[in-house]
Amino acid sequence: MFDTIEALVQKAEERGSLSELIIEEEIRDSGHSRDYIWEQMTYQLDVMNKSIERGIQGVKSKTGLTGGAAKQIHEYIKKGKMISDPTILTAVQNAVGTNEVNASMGLICATPTAGSAGVVPGVLSALTQKYELTEEEQIRYLFVAGGFGLVVANNASISGAMGGCQAEIGSASAMASAAAVDALGGTPKMAAHAFAMTIKNMLGLICDPVAGLVEVPCVKRNALGASQAIISADMALAGVESILPADDVVLAMHKVGQDMPSKYKETAEGGLADTPKARQLEAEIFNENS
Repeated sequence: MFDTIEALVQKAEERGSLSELIIEEEIRDSGHSRDYIWEQMTYQLDVMNKSIERGIQGVKSKTGLTGGAAKQIHEYIKKGKMISDPTILTAVQNAVGTNEVNASMGLICATPTAGSAGVVPGVLSALTQKYELTEEEQIRYLFVAGGFGLVVANNASISGAMGGCQAEIGSASAMASAAAVDALGGTPKMAAHAFAMTIKNMLGLICDPVAGLVEVPCVKRNALGASQAIISADMALAGVESILPADDVVLAMHKVGQDMPSKYKETAEGGLADTPKARQLEAEIFNENS
């Protein structure tokens, strides 16, 4: 198994394929057959697509804090007057839709967590729509995203309670960016540069859910994470490189997460969760449910 991004890139260059390397490592690590592993990832892709479809139709959370934004963005896109590129806004729409489904207690695929579950499928679905990716190409994208995410999990954290939102949305966005580069024909080194640039931009992002619920600001952070992933992928494909290697960036994220005060790590004690409106909403939600 690869322990660092550097090792992942080196082995992928030797193997000639990031996705094949990650699949083969998973076979060795899990003991399962290739067919079984592929079927499991196909199922995850199906869950992601159904979550997006449901989100675009419009869902509401039990608290009423979130819901309906994906549908609004969908209607906005159809008008054709958006400022952003359609691909970016489609990724945003689908990232939001996925996390609105999560907030409504629907079925999603945690990538790498429930709170950051919209970024990877949001970006993938937008790329699939623009470039007509085959099912095989979509599944390979997911394996690449998973491979990069595994390195983060082993060397830093993907938990908001451990490392802040940089560990959740930051990791998810970096995973999506690296996978996007690979899906569009970039080299393993380019994928690593996209990954590094994404995390650098989200370094220090705190986890401050209003009322302790995975809704505000989580849903909209998935939207911005998806857009960041696409921009980083474009930069890397253009030849832009991160001066700092990806493993250094992961190390920095780990250190920042350790230094981050606990009130900024999913406790709902600081940041946006400790604003007047947030405290008002928290009181209303829990008084209604008591």
